[in-house]
Parts: sequence; C-alpha cells; structure tokens
Amino acid sequence: MAKRTIRTVGDRILTKTARSVEHLGPKELTLIDDMLETMYEENGVGLAAPQVGVLKRIVVMDVGEGPIVMVNPRITAREGEQTGDEGCLSVPGKVACVTRPEKVTAEALDREGKPFVITGEGLLARCICHECDHLDGHLYTEFAEGPVRDVEEEAEAEEEE
Repeated sequence: MAKRTIRTVGDRILTKTARSVEHLGPKELTLIDDMLETMYEENGVGLAAPQVGVLKRIVVMDVGEGPIVMVNPRITAREGEQTGDEGCLSVPGKVACVTRPEKVTAEALDREGKPFVITGEGLLARCICHECDHLDGHLYTEFAEGPVRDVEEEAEAEEEE
C-alpha cells in the first residue's frame, strides 16, 4: 500500500467524468488499498479515485463504522433533506453549507466484484452523495449555499469569543 497524492481544486481531472470499472484486477485492488491508506492518513471520511488522479468509478468511505468500498456506485433512491457544513480533501482548509438527502440508497460492487445495496442516513448519506459527485466531475463547492469559508479563520474567531 502507498499513500497517493490528492489532487486539489484547479486540477482539471476533478472536472472529468470517471469511467466504469469493467474488471477488478490487481491494479484496481491496489488502487483501493492505496485510497484507503490515503483517506485515513489525511483524516478524511471519503475519497474518490479522481481525487488521486485515476478516472475510475471507485469510492472508499469510513464514517466511523469501518471501511466501505464502492465500485461503479449508483444512487437509486433519495429521501428527505439535511443541510450542513461539508469539506473535502480536494478543497483543503475550506467548508461550505450544502443541502443533501437525509437518506440515500445506492447499488455498487464490493472489492470482490459482488453487487450490494447500501442505505445510508445522515453523514453516510452525505458522504455517498459527495463521493459520487466526484465521479461525475463535481465538487461540493458547486452546490454551496453561501460562501466557501476558511476553516482556520473560523476556528480563530471562535477562540477569540
């Protein structure tokens, strides 16, 4: 396993649509392992392959319940609404308010290529939507309701109060 370089806002690969994975071979499994390592080392809760420069429809996530690997994910149902701050490893040091579904259901393949269905609520629903957006070339900043804010400036302002 190896940590990969995270592409940041301004890198054109983040605006491109990822290709479906036709075969899960050693290259894809290594990519998945590297993505998990990178996500954990960067203290993220999700990472999509385009964020490490690979235009494949692969997402990894961990919202505190263990790693989830989704290959060729597709959201099939959305319910409710939640609004809250969102950040991204590809937009370092920034957050913005984004409205997402409260609950989503998605279909995907696991790392062995077996189909599965996942239903997530709250943070997991937000993460699934956020990472699937990456696969279609979108950053959360496109959906921001208000300004994209600097995390450090907000932390300093809170300390002064």
